[in-house]
Amino acid sequence: MALPSPEPGLVIGYAYLWARRHAEGHEEAEKSRPCAIVLAKQDEAGDTVVTVVPITHSPPAAEDGIEIPPRTRQRLGLDDQPSWVIISEVNRFIWPGPDLRPIPGSASQFAYGMLPPKLFDAVKEALLRRAKASSLAATKRTE
Repeated sequence: MALPSPEPGLVIGYAYLWARRHAEGHEEAEKSRPCAIVLAKQDEAGDTVVTVVPITHSPPAAEDGIEIPPRTRQRLGLDDQPSWVIISEVNRFIWPGPDLRPIPGSASQFAYGMLPPKLFDAVKEALLRRAKASSLAATKRTE
């Protein structure tokens, strides 16, 4: 069971905790889902802190998500349903953390693959805009 290196753009299996559920007092996610790593950096203690955005089938408000093109979904091994990268909130955790999950159909593979650079850049730019506008919800997960 080799863990992937946590690099920006990598889509992983992760038990994402939605900000609204966290605000309600929940500490555990309802289910595992694909999430894209948007940042991985070392903190003062030498731990790798990873920031992820969720991928969902639920259509978000236009300003809260970026649709994943069908060819990218297919290449990543996601299902045929439309999917969006949500850009209104993130989870942060120390890698690998207890919420990293194997992808469906595998007991030892944790990554779907990489987002294409153009899509990743669009996600990153949208997150930066939201962070500057103080409209990005960040949930720190249990370590």
